[in-house]
Amino acid sequence: MRFVLIIYGGIFDVENKQKRIEELQVKMSSAGFWSDLSSANKIVLELKDLKNTTILWQELNTKYSELKELTSLDSDDEAFVVEIESEFKKFASGISKLEFKTLLCGELDKNSAILSINAGAGGTEACDWTDMLFRMYTRWAEIKGYTSRVIDILPGEEAGIKNVTVLIEGSYVYGYLKAERGVHRLVRISPFDSNKRRHTSFASVSVIAQVTDDIDVDIKPTDIKIDVYHSKGAGGQSVNTTDSAVRITHLSSGIIVQCQNERSQYQNKQVALNILKARLYEKKRIQQEEKLDKLYGQKKKIEWGSQIRSYVMHPYSMVKDHRSNYETGNVNAVMDGKIDSFIEAYLKWSSSIKND
Repeated sequence: MRFVLIIYGGIFDVENKQKRIEELQVKMSSAGFWSDLSSANKIVLELKDLKNTTILWQELNTKYSELKELTSLDSDDEAFVVEIESEFKKFASGISKLEFKTLLCGELDKNSAILSINAGAGGTEACDWTDMLFRMYTRWAEIKGYTSRVIDILPGEEAGIKNVTVLIEGSYVYGYLKAERGVHRLVRISPFDSNKRRHTSFASVSVIAQVTDDIDVDIKPTDIKIDVYHSKGAGGQSVNTTDSAVRITHLSSGIIVQCQNERSQYQNKQVALNILKARLYEKKRIQQEEKLDKLYGQKKKIEWGSQIRSYVMHPYSMVKDHRSNYETGNVNAVMDGKIDSFIEAYLKWSSSIKND
């Protein structure tokens, strides 16, 4: 076990992380640190992430030393043995958490994420399902201590949401939520059907990483078309009522982004440009992956009909991920944002596929 901890110490480069922590703490104590709020927030997030990793490693290292000392004692006391077993279980759980961190090693995994949910065919039923997923992800963000902000939303004609785009900010949001990309399927007795028949609904979830200023994505003014329009929102929502909403079309790629929930046309434009930048970077990343897939003969099937997860509420209760095969019968907990088990199962499955 000591060997394992040494290996993890190397993987996480604990010594250099400690040095970086000290550097960031010096920056935070300098005069005028908060004058540039955007830069300051990035440093605070980086410091929090570094501390979370190093503190966990240090705690496990200390716990290992304690267990080593305790197990060297010669005792037949039953209570003592039970205590040792309990401490070993906690230690093993900590090792699992540390091991899980190694799965979040992608180039953009540390970044915030832009999540979009789109209703599939099915009218009101599909729009209601999109609304349910929207609540699930915002609850997940709340539980994790992340902040979520609606960028654009189009309500359904009778109920629910046709599509919604949300910016979720925090460390490793993209690393986690990339597990959610794909088609999500709901089976239930429809509350909109007077005959109480069973309905199947679909919604697609798209997740892209929010790109930072150090990532170079060149967008020339001649490459885009900018339109302003009147914001629309569901009754009671704090959406602007002036012509401040912004739609940007990237002419060569055909990518369209829009933002309507900021306070001014300028703010909506800046948010929309950032989303466009993220989507162009994501497109470039996918193209590079496809080239590698062709080179190495890999095939990936992405289509509307190949759902990644099913949520069954009738005739039984079950949520099942069709990639990792992880499932649970507690649908209500999942819909309340408790999806970490699915995310972890997917990341472990994905890692095993890559290593095969």
